[in-house]
Amino acid sequence: MRAVVQRTVNGEVEVDQTITGEIDFGLVVLLGVTHEDTEKDLDYIADKVTNLRIFEDEEGKMNLSLKDVGGKILSISQFTLYGDTRKGRRPSFMQAAKPAQANTLYEQFNDKVRSLGVPVETGAFGEHMKVSLTNDGPVTLIIDSNE
Repeated sequence: MRAVVQRTVNGEVEVDQTITGEIDFGLVVLLGVTHEDTEKDLDYIADKVTNLRIFEDEEGKMNLSLKDVGGKILSISQFTLYGDTRKGRRPSFMQAAKPAQANTLYEQFNDKVRSLGVPVETGAFGEHMKVSLTNDGPVTLIIDSNE
């Protein structure tokens, strides 16, 4: 499982001119699932994302987690995180999980984050989405459960 995590002051997802999820402060998480992922992978990513100390404390040091600052997560399924661009001009998505498996793990990830006390807004799985955000810092990290 792979996540691109962006610290943000706001973010929203739009599908067919309707906002499906929005946050005012927290993290935008683009989540990719591969066919080898299990519940163990989603537990790892959920724990890491909610407890990463990437928010500034009163001294300006990145020392606080999302839970510490009361932020939210905007979670977006993103199969293209498993795009392989090593050959040719067109990415191969053979490592991305099939939609049924990916959606199940994506929903379980969102439920797990909520169970950890963090509010979650979402995009719409399998839909064409327009994502907008204001990256704060900028702070952008890549987390992979296999590394």
